[in-house]
Amino acid sequence: MRAAVMAPRERLPRKQRKFKGGTTSFMVAMHVLATIALLPRFWSIQGVVALAVLYWATVLGVTLGLHRLVAHRSFEVPRWLERVLVIMGTLAAQSGPIDWVALHRHHHKFSDQPNDHHDAGRGLWWSHSEWMLHEIPALEHKERFGGDLLKDPFYVWLDRWFLVLQIPIGLALYWYGNAAQVHGGGVGLVLWAIPLRLVVVYHVTWLVNSATHAFGYRNFDCPDLSRNCWWVAVLSFGEGWHNNHHAHPGSARHGLRWFEFDITWMHIRMLQKLGLTRRVRQARYPG
Repeated sequence: MRAAVMAPRERLPRKQRKFKGGTTSFMVAMHVLATIALLPRFWSIQGVVALAVLYWATVLGVTLGLHRLVAHRSFEVPRWLERVLVIMGTLAAQSGPIDWVALHRHHHKFSDQPNDHHDAGRGLWWSHSEWMLHEIPALEHKERFGGDLLKDPFYVWLDRWFLVLQIPIGLALYWYGNAAQVHGGGVGLVLWAIPLRLVVVYHVTWLVNSATHAFGYRNFDCPDLSRNCWWVAVLSFGEGWHNNHHAHPGSARHGLRWFEFDITWMHIRMLQKLGLTRRVRQARYPG
């Protein structure tokens, strides 16, 4: 099925073309530190393990926790488990959980329309990451799209202090790296576990906003540019089956055909077998 053809976009207002100093500086700093982490002096097996474990926890926290559980309520879990999953997702440092969920719900409401904050009609680079470096008008509707979370003190606290979560991880790894005399020391472990992990997770999740609105195939005729992109699905634990998701946003399962591998769905199935989920909504491919 063919995607909708987007009309040409008008130029953004001047105030929205201005770069935000804080966000832009943070992103530049993380990318510089991630590059430094790749220097031979900071490489270690322990660093690779720390990156892999935290990548799994962070991406799963985003896909299973912030996205399928909280943003779409496609299944239910005990309150304590929701808290754990949301904390894991907040480790991605993609703003706080209320901002994340509110913006995602806004995206579904206005997908690939001019007021979509990462509107794919403005190009691949804009939808990938540039949108967040500027003023985001969609946040003016935070209460409308995230009002249920604004009533919860847990979410409000995390939304304000989300960056603080990196501190205990950094301190623990710094101590271990020095105590165990890991190659690269504590600094090396911190570089691999925080800036390098964050940058990898950033680009993987950003690919869902950009690549899956540009590359791949469509199972459903949605009024946007969403596509199913297998390699994004592999990297993002199943989020790359984006056309399926836009057609059935309330479904906990995104990979609907036999070959659409969905790692997040496998984790949800595991939670089902453990008796930790209920009211799991699942769409099915009609073919």
